[in-house]
Amino acid sequence: MPTQLPSLVASDVDGTLIDDEERVTARTRAAVQTVVESGTPFVLATGRPPRWLAPVVDGLGFAPLAVCANGAVLYDAAADRVISASTLSVETLAWLADLVDYELPRAGLAAERIGATAHDTATAQFVSAPGYEHAWLNPEHTEMAPEDLLSAPAVKMLIRQPGASSADMAAKLRPLVGERADLTYSTNNGLIEVSAPGVTKASGLRLMAQHLVIPDDHIVAFGDMPNDIPMLAMAGHGVAVENAHPEAKAAADEVTATNSEDGVARVLERLWKS
Repeated sequence: MPTQLPSLVASDVDGTLIDDEERVTARTRAAVQTVVESGTPFVLATGRPPRWLAPVVDGLGFAPLAVCANGAVLYDAAADRVISASTLSVETLAWLADLVDYELPRAGLAAERIGATAHDTATAQFVSAPGYEHAWLNPEHTEMAPEDLLSAPAVKMLIRQPGASSADMAAKLRPLVGERADLTYSTNNGLIEVSAPGVTKASGLRLMAQHLVIPDDHIVAFGDMPNDIPMLAMAGHGVAVENAHPEAKAAADEVTATNSEDGVARVLERLWKS
């Protein structure tokens, strides 16, 4: 438990900050506002791309800095500006596609690209191969031939196998991918997310903290899934919500209430009253 107020608070979004109806509750909004009014930065750290942050920004009542795409993109929501992006090269994307075709022949591929802003119309940001089946509702995508899908760098490749376990997919692919890319998942619904080597929420949050001149051990971070584990381990105090994946709980310093029971707010309220 921190003995002093954190210098930075970072939170995952889905399954952590927002409830099961994808809302920022009044209690969570008030707790975050207390943090921000105290002068402490509050940063989102999410697998979502920048363009999917608008409902969260509306719920919070302000536009925070954000670590998006599992650490690949640093984004200033207030200015709608991409600060930096780390991408998978075309060569690595092609290598990954060949590997998936051999190891998971029934899997579909998609890629998340990035423009200069969250809604850069000049860039087709989510592109998928024909027949790709989304793990969640996502009407904003461009279907294209596999060779075109792999023709430009991407901040994230998505490997989707409906009906499969993400954990099983990761166990099969991770030893083969090795250090050529970073592989994780944020849902166990048959979806693997691949980033450039060394790119995780921890690396993205560390870059954001350096931008704000804040050391790692002054950060409190919240999360719930395997893609949050590097961030929970890196932060001075990592907090998992009660509904978190067992591996995320094991990596955390503390377990709070579930996302639908304002777990993040409860910790923030305790810290800012101490």
